[in-house]
Amino acid sequence: MVLPNSADYQPLLEERFERRLFTRRSDLSNTIRLAIATEALHAMMNGVWGTITNLADEYSISRPFVYSLAGRLKEAGKFLFGEAAEFAPVTSLRERSIEMMLSLRLDGRSSIGAISTIMKRFGFEWGATGSISQILSRIGGLLPGTISPEKGLTQYLVFASDEIFSKTTPILVTVDPCSSAIVRIELADSRKAEDWKRHFECLYENGVEAIYLVCDQGQGLRAGHADGLSNVVRQCDTYHAIAHQLGSWADRLEKAAYKAIGLEHEGERKLDSAKSDRVQEKRLVACEKATEAAQKAVRLYDDFCYLYRCVLGELNVFDSNGNLRNRQQAEEGIQVGLALIEQLNHNNITKAVNKTRRTLPDLFHYLEVAKKVLNECKELPISEQSLKAYCLAWQWRKALRKAKKSERKKRHKNWNNFTWTLPLVCIRNSWGIFTKKSIPSWIKSFRVRHWWSVSIQLSGPI
Repeated sequence: MVLPNSADYQPLLEERFERRLFTRRSDLSNTIRLAIATEALHAMMNGVWGTITNLADEYSISRPFVYSLAGRLKEAGKFLFGEAAEFAPVTSLRERSIEMMLSLRLDGRSSIGAISTIMKRFGFEWGATGSISQILSRIGGLLPGTISPEKGLTQYLVFASDEIFSKTTPILVTVDPCSSAIVRIELADSRKAEDWKRHFECLYENGVEAIYLVCDQGQGLRAGHADGLSNVVRQCDTYHAIAHQLGSWADRLEKAAYKAIGLEHEGERKLDSAKSDRVQEKRLVACEKATEAAQKAVRLYDDFCYLYRCVLGELNVFDSNGNLRNRQQAEEGIQVGLALIEQLNHNNITKAVNKTRRTLPDLFHYLEVAKKVLNECKELPISEQSLKAYCLAWQWRKALRKAKKSERKKRHKNWNNFTWTLPLVCIRNSWGIFTKKSIPSWIKSFRVRHWWSVSIQLSGPI
C-alpha cells in the first residue's frame, strides 16, 4: 500500500484557507439591513409571532442573520440613548500622554529613550525624547523637596538618611522607615557636613523633627549629624556595620575553597597520568601542595562562616527564650566574635573587622527602644509566657522578611508558620476560647504596632 504524499494535498489546503467564508450581498444595502433590524427588533420586543420567518423568506436570508441584525441595533440603541451619567468623562490626549509618561518612568522605571519608543508605538503625543525630558523636569520642579505637615503642627519621625547618586552627582535622601515615605530629597553639589546640616535644618524649618537617626558610617553624614542633630541619638545601620563589611567575605572564601578543591582534583588527575618516576615525583609534590591548600581554604571558610553567624546572632533583639537581650551582653559577644575572626590571620578580613569595631558605640541603640516597647507591652492584660512567645514569633517574622536567598527564606517561612502558633496557644491557655481570626486588641493597638514597626526598622537588615 502506497501512502499518499502530503505535498499532493498542499494546494487543496491552501485553497480552502484562502477561500472567502462568506460574500456580502450587494442587494442588501445598509438601508435594507436597517429596515430588517428595525422590524425584527420591534417584533421581538412586542412578542409578534412569525415576523422573523417572514423576513428571512422575503429577503432570502437566514433566521440567525436576522437575529444578529436586531441584536446589533439593540446594542447601538443602548449607546445612543443611554443616560449620559453612565459614561465617564474622557480625558484629553495630552493628559493621557502625561499619565503614560509618568507611569512608564515611575512604575516601569524606563529610560527616556524607552519611554519615547513606547509612546510613539502607541500613537501618544509628545513622544520625542526632548519633549519627555522637558516635561518630566518641569513636573519634578513643581514637586516640593520636603514634606510639610499641617500648619502649627510638628511631626516627629525616625530619620533614615543616606546618599544615592545620579551618575556622579549626590542626592541626599531622608525617609520615614515605618512608611518608606520620602521626607526630604535634594540634588546637592557635595555630601559634606554642611550639606547634611542644611538638609536637617530644612526639615526642622518645615515642622519635621527627628526622634532617632538611622544611617551608615559616611563621614559627611556623621559630621552633619554632630552639627545639626547633636541632641538626637544616631543608630548605625547594622547592615552596613556588619553584613556589608564581613558578609561579602563568606561568598569570596567559598569561591576560593571550591577553586582550591578543583586544583586538588586536577593535580590528582595529572598524577595518575604520569608515566616516568621523575614526573611522578614532581607531580606528587604539586598534588600534596594542592591538597594542603584546599584543606586550608576549606578550614578558613568553615571557621569564618561559623564565627560570622555567631556575630550576626548577637544582633537579635531577643534570646532563644524570648527574653530581651542586654546591650552590654550583645556588645561583649560582638567583641569576642570579632577577636576570634582576627585570629584567622587574613589581612583583608582583619581590616573589615576594624571597620566593624568602630561602629560598636552606635550599634545597639535599638535595644533601648525595644526595652521601652516591652515595658509598655507588660502593662497590657497578657501573661509573661504569652508575651515571650509573641516576641519570639516577631523575631522569626523579621528574619523571614530580611531573608534574600530562596533557601533561607523557605526555611524561615516554615519556622515562622510554627512560631506564630506559640503565642496563639499561650493566649488560648490564658484567655480560654480563642480563634485565629479573633486577634486580641492589644496586638491590634496602634501604639504597640507603631513601636514594633519602629524597632523593626531600627535594627536594620541582618
